[in-house]
Amino acid sequence: MVFIIDINKKFFPVPVVLVLAGMALSFLPLFSDFSVSHDVLYDIFIPGLIFVSAYQFSAYAFKKNAGIILTFSTVGMLLTALLLGTGIYWVSSFFVPLTWAVSFLLAAILVPTDPVSVVSILKDSGGSKEVSEIVEGESLVNDGTSIVIFTILLSMVQSGDAFSPLNFLESFTYVSLGGIGIGLAFGWILSQAIHITSHHEYQVILSILIAYGGFTLAELVNASGVLATVVSGLMLSFAFSKHEEKEEEFRESLSGFWNVIEPTLSSVLFLFIGIQSVQYTNFQDPTIWITAFIVFILSILSRFLVLGGTLLVVPPWRKKFKHLNSGLFLLSWAGIKGTMSVVLLLWAESALAIDNSASLISVAFITTLFSFIFQSAGVYPLSLFLEKVDKNEA
Repeated sequence: MVFIIDINKKFFPVPVVLVLAGMALSFLPLFSDFSVSHDVLYDIFIPGLIFVSAYQFSAYAFKKNAGIILTFSTVGMLLTALLLGTGIYWVSSFFVPLTWAVSFLLAAILVPTDPVSVVSILKDSGGSKEVSEIVEGESLVNDGTSIVIFTILLSMVQSGDAFSPLNFLESFTYVSLGGIGIGLAFGWILSQAIHITSHHEYQVILSILIAYGGFTLAELVNASGVLATVVSGLMLSFAFSKHEEKEEEFRESLSGFWNVIEPTLSSVLFLFIGIQSVQYTNFQDPTIWITAFIVFILSILSRFLVLGGTLLVVPPWRKKFKHLNSGLFLLSWAGIKGTMSVVLLLWAESALAIDNSASLISVAFITTLFSFIFQSAGVYPLSLFLEKVDKNEA
């Protein structure tokens, strides 16, 4: 007799199931010593996954929501990191006191939303279209922003320098603009190359070179490789929006390749995250779990305050939501931490040489798991609840 368990993707999104499966696999002897470095995740998985998400993101949706997407993923993210870092600094004073630079570094790890997770979950959740488009666009751009913030703060922590707003802004400007510039160049090359060859194999090879080449070049000059990949992918999305015969042929050839590669990369990635996460979940120290839960709540609250304040300051953006309060709650809850946070955590672990770094990494990893599992699983029930509330109010 065969028993089949039908898992509802809306309540148990595929990325969450894969992470939980990975956590279960970690207890098998075969995976007991499994370890994956941040270099593998960052250099191999991230460029391909982000490129696919960027070029498949609707150019129309981006143009329609460009202002709110760019604001949420840049200024909004900086403010969220500032609020969360301040909260972490305050909370840590009751347990293991942290410096301002370390507190902000931890915040930078925990603020990026995960485009791989968010896209998968929101498309299955049945949530409002405007929220889905904004979160998807925001999650693409803020990964690049988070890398910029993280690398600057990490260098400050490693050098022992005090947090300097001026130095931070200077570094932020160079790394961001450098990544954007390289992305524009590579994206333009790819959009023009559409008209050079009609061979599907060459088109696929060209897309791989653009996705990983722009990323690598940007990293070599200390600019943001993630931003370079995002920008080149978005430029390709705009080229596809012309709906000309060449563009449609190119889209089909790319989809035939990347629609197989993307789920393969993401599935392996989430399994890796699940297997890797168990060694960082310290079950012996309840203080770490309490601290992680408090930081998890602070991360949601910080995002809610920043998004709410932004919508309050810019009235036209409020009109994008049929029900403002529901949209704000769903936007805040959909800020799920995942792939990028794990990459940054592993990066920090290999680079930090400070007291209590092991406890710090454990707190951050558990916070990420709280967010990934509870927020992912809660998107669909929350959207149903908010929809019911809106109907009752109407």
